[in-house]
Amino acid sequence: MPEQAPKVRKLSGHIGAEISGLDLARLDEREFKRLHDLFLEHQVLVLRDQMLTRDQHIALGKRFGELHVHPMAKGPEGYPEIFPIEAGANSSNDPKAIRAGKKAVNGGHWHSDVSCDPEPPLGSILYLREVPEFGGDTLFSSGYAAYEALSPAMQNFLEELTAVHSGEATYRLHYGDQRAQDRSRFGFHNGQAYPEAVHPVVRRHPETGRKSLFVNRGFTREIVELGHAESQALLEFLYRHQETPEFQVRVQWAANTVTLWDNRCTQHRAVFDYAGQVRRGERVTIKGDRPDSVTRHASPQWALAGA
Repeated sequence: MPEQAPKVRKLSGHIGAEISGLDLARLDEREFKRLHDLFLEHQVLVLRDQMLTRDQHIALGKRFGELHVHPMAKGPEGYPEIFPIEAGANSSNDPKAIRAGKKAVNGGHWHSDVSCDPEPPLGSILYLREVPEFGGDTLFSSGYAAYEALSPAMQNFLEELTAVHSGEATYRLHYGDQRAQDRSRFGFHNGQAYPEAVHPVVRRHPETGRKSLFVNRGFTREIVELGHAESQALLEFLYRHQETPEFQVRVQWAANTVTLWDNRCTQHRAVFDYAGQVRRGERVTIKGDRPDSVTRHASPQWALAGA
């Protein structure tokens, strides 16, 4: 009997699909190729009822590429590639609670993972083992859809711009005055205590060739080519535009769910509406490359594909 192909159920008009019929701990080459193709097509993939050990989780990530180590968060002993995700009864996203010393929930604002790195991550694989009885969803927004909905005049204007992405404000919120791990390893220079980089406002995906917006509330601080007031006004417009519901998908978690997302063309926000409950899991993140401006020459990866 021939092997059955995985079932694919789209979750929204522009982004996200739920995949069934794949065991992420035991993918053969054909199955992984199919998973990777779906990842590029749908930007966010949800797979339920998965059972992964830490080693299997890491091995899955390494099939996409070399793994990223977070510049601030420390992984469990012996697993630096693991980013722990845990929120419990004492976690808060309320500013008063944060000022009072209670830890803020990671990811509680729209962001693209570690976009402040010179080479931001390719993508992430989050495995939640324990979820609250209600709440704790994650929202994802498509940078492709957001870019493509803009007028041609605005697209052309944005394609000439670059923006500063800085980790300082976000990392001070979550980690206090803790400095980054091994700064030389993360490409810091000139005595930087936090990662910072300049990226194109519109980037071209290195595998699909599609254009997407690449600014986010969590890390983007300033548009280089504009004055401060102009920069802040344009960024606020772009943030709100990307938060348009039609560009989004809302992932509802269950225990032992794995979600993969493409960090190069999406951003996300973890919804903290489950105070007093626990949400626990672990994430591995795949290293990426320097975002490519759409004004540069086509790279062979996507040009040869006819994108």
